[in-house]
Amino acid sequence: MTGPLHGIRVLDLSRLLPGGFCSLLLADYGADVLKVEDTGLGDGLRWAPPQHAGAEPSAASALFLALNRGKRSIRIDLKLPEGRAVLLQLAREHDVLLEAFRPGVMDRLGVGYQQLRAENPRLVYCAITGYGQEGPDRGRAGHDLNYVARAGLLGLSGTGDGPPLPPVGQIADLGGGALMAAFGILAALHERERSGEGQLVDVSMTRGAQSWLALVAARFLADGVAPERGGLELAGALACYRPYACADGWVALGALEAKFWRSLCLGLGREDLLERHSDPAVAGELEAIFAARTRAEWAAFDDEHGCCVEPVLGLDEALARASENVVEVAQPGASAPVRLLGPPIALSRTPPDGTRPGPALGADTDAVLAGLGYGAEAIERLRAQAAVA
Repeated sequence: MTGPLHGIRVLDLSRLLPGGFCSLLLADYGADVLKVEDTGLGDGLRWAPPQHAGAEPSAASALFLALNRGKRSIRIDLKLPEGRAVLLQLAREHDVLLEAFRPGVMDRLGVGYQQLRAENPRLVYCAITGYGQEGPDRGRAGHDLNYVARAGLLGLSGTGDGPPLPPVGQIADLGGGALMAAFGILAALHERERSGEGQLVDVSMTRGAQSWLALVAARFLADGVAPERGGLELAGALACYRPYACADGWVALGALEAKFWRSLCLGLGREDLLERHSDPAVAGELEAIFAARTRAEWAAFDDEHGCCVEPVLGLDEALARASENVVEVAQPGASAPVRLLGPPIALSRTPPDGTRPGPALGADTDAVLAGLGYGAEAIERLRAQAAVA
């Protein structure tokens, strides 16, 4: 069997996390993803530690493989006309082009959306940027922390008397960028079945991250009361929905509904707390209660009473409990299988495949060019011109 996206061909000009994770999803679920890298060092993640011993150096980084398994690689110098000509020819034969440059960079190179659309009107062109293709902030530099700050997420993270807390997961890069891009690409491909035309998918990581505040923003837009850090019910304000220190770590209490709160109170033998579900002052009593037992004891308590109490796990513990979420990749030359997080969505009939190896830098240049109709002499000429590598 083949993946559900089998037959979709993707050119990925992006580097690092947002575009890389987007095209990883597409590749794991069957798309043919070709990384278009420069003729220098390529994607910077290729050289990030730790490295898997024995693997080809440009494809040995654990971080690189985490985002680029199952893809191919070609090296093109887009600053040279001969390199741009190769990209234009590739665009004619692909369904999707993904890039994450600042707005205007591709246009200045002569391979922007309008130029590529002229070559292939069916092309879905997806651009991931910090602030979108239009507007006064389009040219601003930034990283995930800047985007969640501008989106309003960072200012609401943490306790009321503490500083804003940076999220450990890259919400803007992944949630606001990669996932929104993958959805936008699939939506545009679906629409293309009706119209026969591609379109520009404009992904702003800031706008995408802000969409995670859908419920919070809806309330503010309705009542005009700006939320404050530490004051959101699902971010620490409710005593029935927050982490608590226990005897050997932390547990997370999620007794949001009355039925779970009732199960907790009855299990504790504290019927006097039944009517205090929404009382912030009950947090002090719960702190003392939770501190008296270990994580394992609280896990056993939840098994018995079903009140949404879970241990706060370290990543090592979480992966040990969910070993089915880890795949093994037979990376050429590596002294041991490369272990990575696998595809996140299960499909019953056309399952994804996260076990294919990642490409060495430029490993597929000659094969791709040959597939475009370039003969051996033409390929050698492109290499001599430093248009490809």
